[in-house]
Formats: sequence, structure tokens, C-alpha cells
Amino acid sequence: MDVTEPATLDAEQLLAAYAARKLTPLAALQAVTERIARRNPEINAFAVMNGQALQAARESTARWARGEPQGALDGVPVTVKDLVDVAGLPTRRGSKTTSAAPAAQDAPLVATLREAGAVIIGKTTTTEFGWKSPGDNPLTGITRNPWNTAHTPGGSSSGAAAAAAAFFGPLHVGTDAGGSIRIPAAWSGVVGLKPSFGRVPQWPLGAFGHVAVAGPMTRSVRDAALMLSVMAGFAPADPFSLPEPKRDFLAGIEDSVAGLRIGVLESPGFAASVDAGGQAALDEARRILEGQGARVASLRVALPDVSDIFSKIWGVALARAVDLVAPDERALLDTGLVDVAERFRSTSGLEVMAAEALRVQAANAMAMLEVDAILCPAVPHVAPLADAPLADPVAALWQDWAPWTFLFNLTRQPAISLPMGVDATGLPTAVQIAAPIYRDDVVLRVARAVEKGMG
Repeated sequence: MDVTEPATLDAEQLLAAYAARKLTPLAALQAVTERIARRNPEINAFAVMNGQALQAARESTARWARGEPQGALDGVPVTVKDLVDVAGLPTRRGSKTTSAAPAAQDAPLVATLREAGAVIIGKTTTTEFGWKSPGDNPLTGITRNPWNTAHTPGGSSSGAAAAAAAFFGPLHVGTDAGGSIRIPAAWSGVVGLKPSFGRVPQWPLGAFGHVAVAGPMTRSVRDAALMLSVMAGFAPADPFSLPEPKRDFLAGIEDSVAGLRIGVLESPGFAASVDAGGQAALDEARRILEGQGARVASLRVALPDVSDIFSKIWGVALARAVDLVAPDERALLDTGLVDVAERFRSTSGLEVMAAEALRVQAANAMAMLEVDAILCPAVPHVAPLADAPLADPVAALWQDWAPWTFLFNLTRQPAISLPMGVDATGLPTAVQIAAPIYRDDVVLRVARAVEKGMG
């Protein structure tokens, strides 16, 4: 193993190098921080750095020297999205209206990462309260795509995607209420896993608590499985977390996909588009899976108009988020966020309940499908310009940002965005793989098969 460029190593490679005494966590952290110092000024992936990371890396180095690693991620650099609490660091949520006081305690998933020995290097940028897909916010400004800094990395997990793509560490925590892991992963050329709802405990819950999840953003499918193995599990603080023991999501990930039934989703419940690069990525993934013996066929599902359902759920949640901000501070908010809040503030309780009933109807329709996995686009097109004006956020939601992703938040199914190369302009393309609810293992297995097929 070549350890001369530690910042470019995946988590599994770092752990193997630590075990073989070819590399130390301290050296790995130094390589990552040197890379951050060089490239982050133009990318802007971080909301705040963790001043305790160096000490954590020293302690991890000492444990490895004794042959006593603390856990499955001991010494691996990790970042956390700035919607998630990290003790000792502020949670600003991309907003000038939030407190700069440090969080008193870790969110459950952060606590488990620390227990596994992960070295938290900082908190990554998010759109304000996670509301949109272009990667900017009023507090920290624009986060840019490492592939081409004229373009956005996507959002709302903008900094996590940019950090992964720029080799600012191998493991990154994102959150996803309508595509906020998978969209930036697709636009930034990295792996983004939205686990099944409840798989990874969260607290406190944000505006989208009943559809949002936290999950891994990495550069390989195996690293996503490794990270999920640590993050997943029951936590009493989260009443929605699944009451199940820890499990190893790397188990079975290399198994053959021969014989699996895979449906290619023709429509997510309304007219959603995909550009030539996205269609080519979808066709290539299908070819790889068919070549490995999977039974792949087109899939039509009788779904309600999920664009209307999600628009209401999203808009009402944002109206509530804005209403929680003190009236004299609302002028500090993203103007697009305020616009959406105003448009949905008058939505009635009956309309919200009707949308929720249709959400469950969509979940039932997807649950009744006789397939092992689903293949579809991840995004409608490659990453747009970072400075592009935003005319109509509601139309952009289901036309340009999340037409292929928010279905799986409504149904609470696991889904992953997998990089599939670049298009003619040199920007990343991707494909999305989903599975029945709670079959995160199948999502990872199919994604790994495609990843291997891509070489």
C-alpha cells in the first residue's frame, strides 16, 4: 500500500496502514489539514474547525502504538455537517440567526463516532436550516465544487460533499430530508447513502424530523458501509430510532447480485427529467448489473403526485422554521427561504394531513413492488453554477434539485447515490440505487457491484 499521500486514502486503507505501522493517525491528520489549508480557501467546505482534533489524533496514535485501538474507526478523520451537534462546537445551521455558543453535548451519532475512535476535524457547511440544494448560506457564503469551483457541490450537505471530493478526510456525516446527501454526492462525484428512516439516531430533530435521516458521505461504497456500521443503532434520545442491535454492514457486501430482481424506475410519480449524462450513467449501471447476472427490467409504479406531496411537507416545515426565528432577525435569513415560508404559511392542517396520507400511500405502493432493488437517476442534470440566481425555489425543488430523490424520503426507503464518471464537460455523473425499507444491506451490495463493474 502506498501511504505517501495519506489524505487520498479511504478509511479502510488508513486503518490497514495503522495496523501495519506504516502510518499513524497523527500523520494522517496532518496530511488532511495541510490539504485543507491549500484548497479550502477556494472551496469553503467548513463552518468551523475542531481545535481538539490534534489531541485526539495524538491519543489515537498512542493507542495504535500499544496495539490497543479503541474502535472500528480509531484515528480516521471525520467531518460532521453543521446541522448536527458536536460538543464544544457551535451548531449554526448556516444561519446568522443562531447562537454561536458551543453545543453542550454530542448528538447520538457523534457520540458513537467518538466511541469508535474517529477524529472529528470540523463541521461542514450547510444551506440555511438545510432548506435548498445550491450550496450557499448567509453565514458562511458559497461552498464550491472541487471539480470546478464555478459550480456548486449541491446541498444541503454542501460542505460534506465538497470535503469528500477534495480529500479533506475519508468520512463525512450528511443529513437528507429530500436528497440533501444524494444530490451533493451526485454533483460532487462521491458516494452518498441515505439510510432507512430510523437507522441512524438523531437528536435534536430538525424541521424535517419525520422524513430526514443522517448518513455517510464517502469516496467508496465499502467506507459508507463501515461508517454506517458505527453510526447505526438504537438511541433512547431519538424516539424514531430502530430498536435493533449493532450490525456489520460490510457483511455480505461483496456477495453476487446474480438473480436479484432490479427495477429501473421510469417515473418517480410525476414527469421528472434526466440529461444525457445522467441517462448514460443509468444505462451503464444497468449494463453492469445485467452482466453480473441480475434480472433488470423497466418498472412502472402507480404513485400519487409526490412533487405536490413533498412540496407541501417541505414548505410547511420551512414556514415553521422561519416562525421560530425572532421577528426582528428574519431580515437576516436567506430571502429564498423566507419566500417559501410565506407561500406555505397559510397551508391548512387538513392539507398537511392529506399530504401525509398520500405520503403513506406512496410508501405502500413502493413496498408492494416485487423487486430487490430499484435503479434510477440521482439528479436531473450535472451541477449548476454556484452563483446562478434562484428564481422560483418551489419549481426548482421538483425540476432541478430533487425530482429523483425525495420519493425515497417520503417512503423512508434506503437509497444511495453512486458516482459513474464524468460527462462531456468534465462534471460528475451519478446513478441512484434504492431498496425496500430496512434493506440497507441490499442497497450497499448492489452499489458495490456497480462500483466494482466501473473499476
